[in-house]
Amino acid sequence: MKIPLSSPDIGELEIEYVSRVLRSNQLSLGPVLAEFEEKFADYAGTKYAVACSSGTAALHMCVRALGIGEEAEVITTSFSFVASVNCLLFERVFPRLVDIDPQTLNIDANLIREFLRSKCTRRRGGEVVSKETGRIVKAILPVHVFGLPADMKAIGEIASEYGLAILEDACEAIGAEFNGKCVGTFGNAGVFAFYPNKQMTTGEGGMVVTNDAEIAASCRSLRNQGRDADGRWLKHVQLGYNYRLSDIQAALGLAQLERIDELLAKRAKVAERYMNLLASEDSLSLPKTTPDSKRSWFVFVTRMTGPNAEEKRDGLRAHLASAGIASQIYFPAIHLQPYFQGMGCAQTLDLPHSESASQSCLAIPFFTRMSEAEIQMVATSVREALEPALGSLQLETSPTYSSPTYSTGD
Repeated sequence: MKIPLSSPDIGELEIEYVSRVLRSNQLSLGPVLAEFEEKFADYAGTKYAVACSSGTAALHMCVRALGIGEEAEVITTSFSFVASVNCLLFERVFPRLVDIDPQTLNIDANLIREFLRSKCTRRRGGEVVSKETGRIVKAILPVHVFGLPADMKAIGEIASEYGLAILEDACEAIGAEFNGKCVGTFGNAGVFAFYPNKQMTTGEGGMVVTNDAEIAASCRSLRNQGRDADGRWLKHVQLGYNYRLSDIQAALGLAQLERIDELLAKRAKVAERYMNLLASEDSLSLPKTTPDSKRSWFVFVTRMTGPNAEEKRDGLRAHLASAGIASQIYFPAIHLQPYFQGMGCAQTLDLPHSESASQSCLAIPFFTRMSEAEIQMVATSVREALEPALGSLQLETSPTYSSPTYSTGD
């Protein structure tokens, strides 16, 4: 039995909705796209939603729509998928990386405040300027890592105090809540992603949510080659991109959105089984929750504890592979990526918690349709790698999976 890292949950409803679009002959910029956007805005609780080709595209458009501008700085995290930094680099905006909370793995709001207080100054007009680089700090870009909300109360207070915009990367957190409110709705704009390993999928796709009419209008133009809002054919008012989402993909998204509560519940059930089966492993740290947050399960990431964590993590990964079980390192720290170090945009960094997490975290198979036998096989293999003397559990048989292994994709 081979077990993939992830597998999308596609049913008859999705096939029916996509087939309708294929029969309609209007495959892009049609009524299904508008319907998907309207229903997603209702789900998130925002006035506007703008669908596009990926979460990365959504982040990029928001950086443009917020008018952050070249040579500015945005405070964000290094412990994330590279898209949350790339969207800044595309616009020649410099990421100011601060460390994470070692328990939640999200950006540490206390360190954001410390940076602004000790390493920045305010000009007479209220602009916040980095003492180290002389660049204006324009925004905070928190990432809700692995579906656990960042501390948006503290981040919101900091942004308000310093006059900073907030762009939420909620690509991994569809359905997550902070203090009873959907993530992605706390700042100027938020972004979701619909890659096949996400809680819901459009194959490839992303969504901007906002209550700001100007941001929404700008993103609608940017996704369609900068076309004017009046819709006149081939009238382009700004430099834009081909970041459109087709009606075929929107139809898939509509069906998944109708099933979102079911999909989230299934993922939570798989996570609960893992938590129960692996709770006794002292050398393994399992995903944390916080009292004010509702996690949306994107991946199930284990973390090695104690000395030689990276060696133990790599040994566990090798053991799983030998049993036909996929796994993935989540996440290599962005500031240690070869491309980032070669771009000349790195400042003096002290990110010990980000680096520690990068050396110790491993995602194990996680998707809605995992059988009990598959869950037990993964858990048993993890236990065998960490405590070889335990031996194997007796498992029920289950069909071999041929689903592809997906990495992250925003």
